[in-house]
Amino acid sequence: MVQQLTPDTAEVIYPESDGQPMADNTEQFQWIVKIKENLEILFALQDNVFIAGNLLWYAVQGDVKLRQAPDAMVVFGRPKGKRGSYKQWEEDNIPPQVVFEILSPGNKTKDMANKLLFYQRHGVEEYYIYDPQTNELTGLLRSQENLEVIEEINNWVSPRLEVRFELTRNTLEIYRPDGQRFLTSVELNQIREQEYQRAEQEYQRAEQERQRAEQERQRAEQEYQRAEQECQEKEAAQLQLELERQRYQDLLAQLQERGIDL
Repeated sequence: MVQQLTPDTAEVIYPESDGQPMADNTEQFQWIVKIKENLEILFALQDNVFIAGNLLWYAVQGDVKLRQAPDAMVVFGRPKGKRGSYKQWEEDNIPPQVVFEILSPGNKTKDMANKLLFYQRHGVEEYYIYDPQTNELTGLLRSQENLEVIEEINNWVSPRLEVRFELTRNTLEIYRPDGQRFLTSVELNQIREQEYQRAEQEYQRAEQERQRAEQERQRAEQEYQRAEQECQEKEAAQLQLELERQRYQDLLAQLQERGIDL
């Protein structure tokens, strides 16, 4: 007889994909990657900060429909590591504190409203929405039970991330606490190339200085050897002169013994 599993004993399967694409277009994808990867860099040395992009977040155990997949999310108090999804009850019940959404023409008002309601109900502290098409940034900050719109978002500094948002004429710039700007992978690679070239130039200059120093050392060594040789030659000449003088004195003495005075 086959045992039937009841809803209480049946294993709940939490899909790791919602069947939706990560992005609707290249610009949205670039922004998602840029924010997620720069946050990874920002918190690379902090083991208890987990960062993910487009990862399904299940808020309540047993409810597979109560979920969202933020374009980028940051969880303080949880270790880095691989995850197929973020099951909040397996993460000390810590929700993502900061989430990002990048808008595309495919985003529907109803979907965005559902996301806002979800984030508000399940503990998000900071929620940022950026539309690269219109260059508009919306920020919401938790106040007690609600997420409230940040009235002045330009040059706003995130309380959790400590990054600064600056809306320029054409785009959004995000700055780290040390003032460095969030960069694309191409920009990061260009900086690495420039740093490599500068390092290579410094190495070549140092090598040239080393070679010049070696040449100077060799010249000094040669000068020393010439001076040493001249000193030895002078000593030899003085010795020869002393021998000649001694022979002359001996000769005078012999002549005087024979009664010959000069």
